[in-house]
Amino acid sequence: MPITVLIADDQAMVRAGFAALLDAADGISVLGDAEDGLAAVEQVRRLNPDVVLMDVRMPRRDGLWAAEQIISGGSNSKVLMLTTFDIDDYVYSALRIGASGFLLKDAPADELVRAVRVVAAGDALLAPSVTKRLIQKVTATSGRVRTNAASALTPRELEVLLTVADGKSNAEIGQDLFVSEQTVKTHVSNMLTKLGLRDRAQAVVFAYENGLK
Repeated sequence: MPITVLIADDQAMVRAGFAALLDAADGISVLGDAEDGLAAVEQVRRLNPDVVLMDVRMPRRDGLWAAEQIISGGSNSKVLMLTTFDIDDYVYSALRIGASGFLLKDAPADELVRAVRVVAAGDALLAPSVTKRLIQKVTATSGRVRTNAASALTPRELEVLLTVADGKSNAEIGQDLFVSEQTVKTHVSNMLTKLGLRDRAQAVVFAYENGLK
């Protein structure tokens, strides 16, 4: 089955351009689009796409509101936020809400396709170096202290959490820790369950907010 996508952006040309790129990629199908947050939530309920490309800034209701509605409503759709460098606070808020990652709107076509596939697979947070910069910027002045919030984790699960926070994929973590990718997947799943986190994006936020990184 192809990965199904919904594109939410207030610019018709952006929606059309992304749709053309994704429809041309193997194994990806664009189900529809939305011009604002309200329409995005309605379309997700109707179409149940695997991935929602969600612009942050849109009229009526913005992408953050729509992402929260989709995620808190129990949808299985993964939300990939579309952003630019000048809205760091919005990106951080999106990750806290439970968005699966973000993509810069001027990213190359092949990066867009890869981003959709990565988020659909639930494998890795996108643009790890930028993600880390964003989270560091937002949390730098928050008076964070190291906590014992991860005390329920085994030493190996904590090690996996810290490498996830570095933005590494399962394959990269496996290479670093000299274990199989399947073993990494098991550790990641156990870590998320114990911490009550939705996905890897929230694990990154958790690590920074609790002074683990």
